Amino acid sequence: MTCCCSHLCDANAHQFGEKRAAADLRQYRAKGPGQTARLLLAGLANAGPPHGRLLDVGSGVGALTFELLQRGMTSAVGVDLSSAYVAAASTELDRLGRSDSAKFMHADFLDVAAVVPRADVVTLDRVVCCYPDYERLLDESIRHADRYLALSYPRDRWYVRLWVRFENVVRRLRKSPFRTYVHPAEAMETRIRLAKFTLLNRSCTLTWCADVYARS
Repeated sequence: MTCCCSHLCDANAHQFGEKRAAADLRQYRAKGPGQTARLLLAGLANAGPPHGRLLDVGSGVGALTFELLQRGMTSAVGVDLSSAYVAAASTELDRLGRSDSAKFMHADFLDVAAVVPRADVVTLDRVVCCYPDYERLLDESIRHADRYLALSYPRDRWYVRLWVRFENVVRRLRKSPFRTYVHPAEAMETRIRLAKFTLLNRSCTLTWCADVYARS
């Protein structure tokens, strides 16, 4: 487990503490992965049976990690900014008896990218919207993805931007350092395509999109 000491880690620890981690883990145990995680799982399934190594950036309580291990991935590394979520995911990993095939790290992925191994599949479920520097995050994620890159992100629509702006104002008034972002979807797609990835699947709700790309 790696120490996470950046301002971004502090902000995420404020937003994603022990109480929320416990609630999210209970919800996962009761209802399975969330909406965008299900979309990513379906998109990856369309690409073929999952196998090989997984890198789950912003792994949360480990929902995507656990589901993909169950579906055929042989090993996984999860990285998350919240120590509470890493602790919750590690607890669930032990409960499932999969400690030999996965591990979770408390770190900013950009700080540890140089030492995190490449993977066949890299996932980022609701992670891009938590990073102000989405370009570096995407570049490192792309560099680590040998076969597939799967990410979910807020739709680049006026009503989503308006809602996110409102949420950030509320956080500022409550003295919370955490912020969310709606990054330009077209710029993200262009960045991924320039790295020789092809879009295989895109599923969208009213507020979210989930994309699966394959390395050409």
